[in-house]
Amino acid sequence: MAAKVYDMISGLMGKKIGMTRIFLEEGRAVPVTVLEVGPCKVVQVKTPETDGYNAVQVGFGAKREKGVNKPESGHFKAAGVEAMAHLKEFRVKDTSEFERGQTLGADLFQIGEKVDIRGTSKGRGFQGVIKRWGFGGLKMTHGTHKVQRSPGSIGCSATPSKTIKNKKMPGHMGSAQVMIKNLEVVDVRPDENLIMVKGSVPGSINSIVTVHRTGA
Repeated sequence: MAAKVYDMISGLMGKKIGMTRIFLEEGRAVPVTVLEVGPCKVVQVKTPETDGYNAVQVGFGAKREKGVNKPESGHFKAAGVEAMAHLKEFRVKDTSEFERGQTLGADLFQIGEKVDIRGTSKGRGFQGVIKRWGFGGLKMTHGTHKVQRSPGSIGCSATPSKTIKNKKMPGHMGSAQVMIKNLEVVDVRPDENLIMVKGSVPGSINSIVTVHRTGA
């Protein structure tokens, strides 16, 4: 990829493949998350003249034609690309190096640099306060009957006589946008559109993630 493009766009969309480990040259084993980053297609180039700002809309993943409505079909046709399942916009300083139909891949990233990865965490359903917030629970002593995992008192006394906002309570856990920052890129395989980052990444296998270069 041209050096100019590398400097202009901060990240790409990808898919979480899973976790493994690789051995470095010195023989040390490193736990890594494997991400399929690209190929991403440039679907739209936004400029200040037409949209008021500079940005590049990229698409990732194929989508069946049956699931594409007419506005989407026209959008992809104008870009000269096949229907894409996921679209995301990245702000850029200059759009001169981008054009519709252009392919961006894993070679955007380099070994040793740091990246921030955003994904949707695994959904855990409705959970109590012990699993959701790490509460210790009530004592397992005489007189405490079947309420060991309850949150305990949640309200105040006569003043202010209400439950304070943002009180940690049972509820829906997970399935939220999470960003993990400063993960190191350990390996890049452009031919396979794969990058490997040290550590864990939010989301389940095959979930969509966004990879940004830290500070870009």
